[in-house]
Amino acid sequence: MPNFLLELGTEELPASFVRSSAQQWQRLVPATLAEESLTNDSINVYATPRRLAVLVKGLPVQQSDREEEVKGPPASSAFKDGKPTKAAEGFAKKQGVEIDALEVRATDKGDFVFVLKKIPGRMSADILAELVPQWINKLEGKRFMRWADGDLKFPRPIRSIVALFDDTVLPITLVSGSDTVKSDRISQGHRVLYTPPTPPLGKGGTSLPTPPLGKGGTGGVSLPQAEDYVECLRAACVEVDRTQRKNQIKAQVEAAATKQGGYAAITEDLLEEVTDLVEWPNAVVGQFDEEFLILPPEVITTIIVTNQRYFPILKSPDYPELLPYFITISNGDPAKAAIIAAGNERVVRARLADGQFFYKADLVKPLEDYLPKLEKVTFQEDLGTVRAKVDRLCKIASLIVNQLEITDEEQAYIARAALLCKADLVTQMVYELPEMQGIMGQKYALASGEPEAVATAIFEHYLPKGAGDNLPQTLTGQIVGIADKLDTLVSIFGLGMLPTGSSDPFALRRAANAIIDIIWTAELPVNLHKLLAEVVAEFTAIRPETSPELLSQLSEFFLQRIRTLLQEEKNVDYDLVNAVLGENDPEYTERALRDLLDALERALFLQQIRNDKTLDRIYETVNRSTRLAAQGNLDKIELEPKTAVKPELFQKSSEQAFYDAVVQLVPQTLLSKQTRDYQQLVDSLTEIAPTVSHFFDGPESVLVMDSDPEIKQNRLNLLGLLRNHARVLADFGAIVNRF
Repeated sequence: MPNFLLELGTEELPASFVRSSAQQWQRLVPATLAEESLTNDSINVYATPRRLAVLVKGLPVQQSDREEEVKGPPASSAFKDGKPTKAAEGFAKKQGVEIDALEVRATDKGDFVFVLKKIPGRMSADILAELVPQWINKLEGKRFMRWADGDLKFPRPIRSIVALFDDTVLPITLVSGSDTVKSDRISQGHRVLYTPPTPPLGKGGTSLPTPPLGKGGTGGVSLPQAEDYVECLRAACVEVDRTQRKNQIKAQVEAAATKQGGYAAITEDLLEEVTDLVEWPNAVVGQFDEEFLILPPEVITTIIVTNQRYFPILKSPDYPELLPYFITISNGDPAKAAIIAAGNERVVRARLADGQFFYKADLVKPLEDYLPKLEKVTFQEDLGTVRAKVDRLCKIASLIVNQLEITDEEQAYIARAALLCKADLVTQMVYELPEMQGIMGQKYALASGEPEAVATAIFEHYLPKGAGDNLPQTLTGQIVGIADKLDTLVSIFGLGMLPTGSSDPFALRRAANAIIDIIWTAELPVNLHKLLAEVVAEFTAIRPETSPELLSQLSEFFLQRIRTLLQEEKNVDYDLVNAVLGENDPEYTERALRDLLDALERALFLQQIRNDKTLDRIYETVNRSTRLAAQGNLDKIELEPKTAVKPELFQKSSEQAFYDAVVQLVPQTLLSKQTRDYQQLVDSLTEIAPTVSHFFDGPESVLVMDSDPEIKQNRLNLLGLLRNHARVLADFGAIVNRF
């Protein structure tokens, strides 16, 4: 069965697009082939900085013939007195069949004319020639460009196309204005390492022509067959298999680090990026002066990794102390490794010398002395300076402290860390290396004699910096971090700059997620509802023009984030989340914001009892009671039957039994509410379930909606009490029956 190869040869692509384009084709190519009924044995996508390719193996020579049923006009208009009308003739002509091929069939809308068409399969080569432009044009990415004078867009100019159906070149042409690229069998080898072989001599001793070069190429590689692609390019010093390149880089870096007596610091992000910067990886070790090791390891690592895309070498895999070496992945000639290393060393030496100068200059004065400079740094145009933000942050931190039982010493640490947490923004090191904010604040705080708790909090208050990052581990860092993020949320919301769709320039969703995660993980008993109200009041006092909807907007925003985190990170079913957070129920909503820990605990517990089927035993009776109770007027927080129900109005023994069960339920519910031992409440609800079932359906069952309004209300109050006791755990009216 035939194989098909498509390769786009380009100028150097951005590393981010190399991986992205491969991922897109891994989805797009199989989907479009399936739409055309082109079965295959395998589809492999390859990508390097200078090419994007796909190799499809085991294709049919042509599509299978297929049948297609086409519905035509109503039978009443297609035939008159048993003879075909012009409508029938026109339909038959359009479908390419004789009148005799038309069939009349009954449908829900009457009798219609149908035809069963036999469609012969098209040649696979013809279909592929049509699909290739679609595969190219449907690629998406940032900063697409036009080249020459045409309208065709791609991250970099396309210089060549290889399109082989087995050994046959499929005719494909890309036109961008006056620039035309036509398909061929000629790919390009490595820019530096590959030299096309000397062509053999022909008759008479004349040289045969060498394979032509594509635009910008340095070494043409003629591909005999589509299936030869990977091996031919490998022989030309191009590893097109991205996974192979990545594994080679990792192995080479680890071996080079071991040779220097250390351990390679390999992060996944750096490994992924470097993989897409080279076609034939070659690890080169560089060295820098040991005097630079006086710099904090984070500074050296940032310069080496973030700025230069090199791999640092550690003394120990468990400790960040560095050796004076780095590893770069070269795309050049291994024979020139010494020259490549020397060039990289000059760059690193210059950057480290700058870092050393900044570090020494910053240490001349204590961290606190940088605070006045924050008055010259704008946080946001309408919100003033970073110094003003620090003042707000300090106030919020004090509001959080007021809710917690913490020592005077911890309070002092929190106040000090809140004051100093942004001071490093105006140091020379952070100005040059913004990634070092917080990190340098911690270093400079320790050098200034600040307590370790304060220094650690300055670093931690920025955490988490992204998805999957660590959370603050110290109480001081947690509170200052919450205060910082909450100030940003309230301030930006206060300006009316709410996140919309995918637009969230101030990362407000991430900030809200972090606040919730910190509270949950650290088990901080923070009343977020009260805290939001206090911070909004402070903000509104400064800016009276603030929308009166600010508090409700923030509350709803936090509820959305809680909902998302419970479903996506805690794996709680959506209806159970609704049952905890409430649907159109302000009292329940406020309860969740007042006690985030309780909301999390109830959600996880509900998921647990659904999974172990305990929920099944109480769902029917509680849910039925909840639905009926909605027709009454009993307050949803009332738990005491003696004040809500009149036993003298009972007419059936089932009512008295229901009442007695609820009386016994009260102390159990109150204890569950106090201790958050919701298993105890569920056990009690399970015990009462048969009694409630007899109330509804037993021999002494009652008609809840009695004609006597007083009896009706009394029975609705009984049901309302059961609903209210269950609401201590969840709003059962929001739970979906899954059994």
